[in-house]
Amino acid sequence: MTKTQHDSEVLKEGQQVFTACAFIHRVIDGAEKVFLPKRADTKKFLPGVYELPGGHVDFAEDMVTGLKREIFEEFEMHTEIGDPFAVFTYTNEIKKSHSIEVIYFGRFIDPIEQIKINPEDHSEYVWVAEDELHTIYTAGKDQEDDEMRTIKRGFALLRGEPLATAFA
Repeated sequence: MTKTQHDSEVLKEGQQVFTACAFIHRVIDGAEKVFLPKRADTKKFLPGVYELPGGHVDFAEDMVTGLKREIFEEFEMHTEIGDPFAVFTYTNEIKKSHSIEVIYFGRFIDPIEQIKINPEDHSEYVWVAEDELHTIYTAGKDQEDDEMRTIKRGFALLRGEPLATAFA
């Protein structure tokens, strides 16, 4: 599988872009943790921030297929993708587009010792427990960010807390 140009930098002015990300989790040292890679400092959009792994889904590509492809391109890891549990939108000022991001539960099939970082995409990664999330906040991603709130929601669902169903 070969990686194409950084899709996060390709101009898509006035278009909607679909992205898929995975809440890849596992128990490490007795605590449930989520895999969060740090975007390379060379990225134009959100450089140096931790994020859920994933990326842009190609035109006519199945969401889960695109998610698996992105994770393999960036980490050379095969994944099993579960159910989606969150959707949010954001504007990418670099692409001049509007993104719709779908978050799925996932897990690595390959041993985590085999994770290889593509330096064009990420500089490092961490496994973070919910009570450690504050350690990775930056000006671009803090507790108010939609993705960080989604990560907290993923942890809550793993604990068995129900999705909010109340209506005003």
